[in-house]
Amino acid sequence: MLGRFIARRLLYMVILLVAMSVVSFIIIQLPPGDYMESYIARLQAEGMQIDDSAIAALRKRYGLDQPPHIQFLTWAGRLLKGDMGRSFQYNRPVAELVFERVPMTVLVTLASLLVTYLIAVPIGIYSATHQYSLGDFVATAIGFVGIAMPNFLFALILMWALYKWFGLGIGGLFSQGMETAPWNWAKVVDLVKHLPAPLIVISVSGAAGLIRVLRGTLLDELGKQYVQSARAVGLPESRLLFKYPVRIAITPLISSIGWMLPSLVSGSTVVSIVLSLPTVGPLLFSSLTQQDMYLAGGIVMFLTFMTVVGVLLSDILLALVHPRIRFE
Repeated sequence: MLGRFIARRLLYMVILLVAMSVVSFIIIQLPPGDYMESYIARLQAEGMQIDDSAIAALRKRYGLDQPPHIQFLTWAGRLLKGDMGRSFQYNRPVAELVFERVPMTVLVTLASLLVTYLIAVPIGIYSATHQYSLGDFVATAIGFVGIAMPNFLFALILMWALYKWFGLGIGGLFSQGMETAPWNWAKVVDLVKHLPAPLIVISVSGAAGLIRVLRGTLLDELGKQYVQSARAVGLPESRLLFKYPVRIAITPLISSIGWMLPSLVSGSTVVSIVLSLPTVGPLLFSSLTQQDMYLAGGIVMFLTFMTVVGVLLSDILLALVHPRIRFE
């Protein structure tokens, strides 16, 4: 049953990725002009003059002289062969640029997701089981602040506070000189020392929202008749809480994994720029501002893949956690 379910979802994933490749390419092409026009405008702003024959040669070299549908078919054909094209801006293969940042992106994303749930689940359960207590009011106030405050603003405040009071700089994931050093135990320790700040910054707003969701759904479950009946027969409160209401109330949090994975990458782009994190987010921002369509398209496809994988994982976890959900 599980095998058939996964096989069917993998087929849906392929169809969705094909559809998303078309949509993403159309959206990237919507802004007026292309990379070559932006490049020529920058050269002219610097005082350089380029004749029409040189411009035509450059457009032909990069394939920008072709109609959009031909450009898409060329790009899609390369994708099927594992070739994501070549970046105009960096003059390097897109796959090389993306995958050299994938390890740090996956590390920061998964660690942020773990920290988000480690913060949200205990506080959400406590807030629901201690409704209108001082702890509930404090958690609610912090949650509203976390939802309202942009991540990049929190990052700037944290950077300023740590530098002013402790003389610590939290930019990047490695100390100066460590980023290009070969991997060894010292580099791993240095990475671990730099991880807490970006993880806290990225996780705060997501955790704040999930706390409110879990509190609301758990309060709704605690007020139902089956909970009152279980208490009446003398079932211990801790066993009652985690055996039934929490398992049901936590389903919205599990279902959110599908959109949390890509949102932590794309939504933390400004944070990654502020904190100088070597992740995919800043690369996507740069490719969009420079109209580097093959690089932008490759990153969007990577985010789409993360989305469909996240949705598959959340569906499997929902079926395992929630007793009323089945694969069929």
